[in-house]
Amino acid sequence: MSRAATPMVVWGAAGQALVLCEFLADAGFEPIAFFDNDIATRSPLPDVPIHHGPDGFRGWLHEQNRDGVAFAVAIGGDRATERLKLHAMLEAAGLRATVLVHPAAYVARDASLAAGTQILAGAVIGARANLGVACIVNTAASVDHECMLGDGTHIGPGAVLAGCVRTGADVFVGAGAVVVPRVEIGAGAVIGAGAVVLSDVPPNSIVSGVPARLHREPAS
Repeated sequence: MSRAATPMVVWGAAGQALVLCEFLADAGFEPIAFFDNDIATRSPLPDVPIHHGPDGFRGWLHEQNRDGVAFAVAIGGDRATERLKLHAMLEAAGLRATVLVHPAAYVARDASLAAGTQILAGAVIGARANLGVACIVNTAASVDHECMLGDGTHIGPGAVLAGCVRTGADVFVGAGAVVVPRVEIGAGAVIGAGAVVLSDVPPNSIVSGVPARLHREPAS
């Protein structure tokens, strides 16, 4: 491991982990262990060990000096609740939450990215945008000026949030969706891939289509 690299553990060893592994070295991190709940999952890097489930994690903690070790949660899709729980667990274990920004992404100097946030290749984060804990802005997605994203929000590949959009926690915006300016998306809502959102979205609902319409009403 390079002297300049920060050791990192990654929870999740499938698709999102592959995306992160592609640029971790460029971001100054060196993976030292992967964790995954699926015992059939193998390490995405042949020279880095993988440990499975809570027992595997506890065993690793017992054997390792965790001082200065960073972590990333490589859980994508609409699994924000799981991602946030793992983030809290790893932080409570004494590991260091960090922000990962692909070198081919653009983040405005006055944007704010909370711990655990991941900004992938080609993504754009505009002026005064504010992203909560463990958000993901996926490949070629755009979050424009003064947007505010709640904890765990995931903006899918190629999705566009125009200026001043606000989301609650645990929101998932599907690939290629477009949200017009000043729309509010309630916590737990899902925006279908390719949707065009012209008005506010209730919490815990699903919208899809052009223009986007309610596909699942929020529970009463």
